[in-house]
This record gives sequence, C-alpha cells and structure tokens, in this order.
Amino acid sequence: MNAGTRLYLLDIEGTVAPISLVTEQLFPYARAHFAEFLEENIADSGIRADLALLAEEKLAEAENGGSSFSFAGHPEPEAGSWRGEGAARVEEPLRHDSALGYLLWLMDQDRKSTALKSLQGKIWKAGFESGELKGTMFADVPRALERWAAGARVAIYSSGSVEAQQLLFRHSIYGDLTPHISGYFDTRTGVKTASASYAAIAAAMNVAPAEVLFFSDVVRELDPAREAGCQTCLVAREGNAPVNIANGDTHGHPRVESFDVL
Repeated sequence: MNAGTRLYLLDIEGTVAPISLVTEQLFPYARAHFAEFLEENIADSGIRADLALLAEEKLAEAENGGSSFSFAGHPEPEAGSWRGEGAARVEEPLRHDSALGYLLWLMDQDRKSTALKSLQGKIWKAGFESGELKGTMFADVPRALERWAAGARVAIYSSGSVEAQQLLFRHSIYGDLTPHISGYFDTRTGVKTASASYAAIAAAMNVAPAEVLFFSDVVRELDPAREAGCQTCLVAREGNAPVNIANGDTHGHPRVESFDVL
C-alpha cells in the first residue's frame, strides 16, 4: 500500500486526533470566545480581512439561493458592510455584532467556511498559547510522523485553517510535532471532496499523485483522492462513524486501525 510513497498526507479529525477534540474542546472554546474576541480585535487588519471574506461568502451564498440564515436576534448588516473584495473594498466599518450571528450559525451547520475557519484559528491560538487548549492525538501519531519523516515527507490537509493545524501539532500532548511536517493545506487549496484538490497538493509538494498516500476516516474524501491518482487508506478509530466492510462501505480503500502497522 505504501510502496513508493514520498508524501504521507493526513486528515486530522478522526485520523490523527479523536473527533471529540473538535466537538468537545475546540468548537465550544471558539463559540464561548467569539463575541469578546471580535469586539476586542475589530481594528486588527487580519480580523477585518476575515470579516470581509465572510461577507463575500455570505453574499455569494445568498445570490445562489443557498443560505437559510436569518439575522433574527442580531443586527442586520448595514449597506456596504457585507460587500467588497478584501478589507480595502469594504465601504463601511465592519459590524462584528452582525457577523457574530452568522458565524455561530455557520458553526451550527458545520459549514466549511474559509473565513470562519480562519477566525476560529485565531481564537484557538490564544487558547493554545495560554495552555487552556492542548492538541489531543492518538498515541501512534508521534511515532508514525517521526518514522515517515525519516524517509519521506508528511503534510496535513484539513478543513481547519493552516494556522489552526500548526497550533494543534505545535501544542500537542506529545510536545511539538511540527518538525516532522513539511506542509499544511486547508480549504484555500480546495474542498476535500474534489479530486483537483489532491492533484494541487501533489503539485505543491512536487510529487506525483501516485506518490501520495492520503489517510482519512471519511470515504467521500478518499474517493476523490483515488480519482486524482493518489494511494488511499481508511483510518478506523474509536469514536469514528462505523464503516460496514461486508457491505462494501469502504469502497475498496485499504483500512487500518493504527499507524503502527505501516
């Protein structure tokens, strides 16, 4: 399965870290701190850029008829506050109180919004650096990263922002694991259900798709990776959604329960 592998590409949630890390630690922490964080940092250029991108995402979704979000209970955005191409194009000051309701709604819907993920990453940064948050990972992960990095390269591909990924591995319960990781990719590369995303990662890491081994706990992510020409592996961890092997739910992807067998 891993013959000729030059790049080990890893999903995070359900693959290197338990799903509970996100659902029980990271998401609740971001939700609890969003209002205070936006109010205190609204003048920061990076925050304003994230909110401008959020505005563009909201506008595009509304124009495509894809959003059912209502501003009930939150101030409706003023004219100009949801438009623009980057922070410099926003016509009026961004309303963090307007953005808050939409951000919380996106979290409730588990939307893979690039702007949301970037803002969450900034909130988590404070939590990791203060020691309130720790990157909980499976015990076999540090051993595998060290082993794989000795003869190839390791990269991460997650819907969480690159900054959030780096924080997770830098502040893991096993210490700083970032020296073993050569690249990080998020939704700016593309969605994880599109084969073009995996081809783009291979090109960015200067390897052929056939030299990439992608690990995920989600079959609908593994399928497009295989379509792009990558090797794939379904990771079955405790707490993950069950996959019925007898019914062919693995779609032919090799399956492992621990990285120690590789």
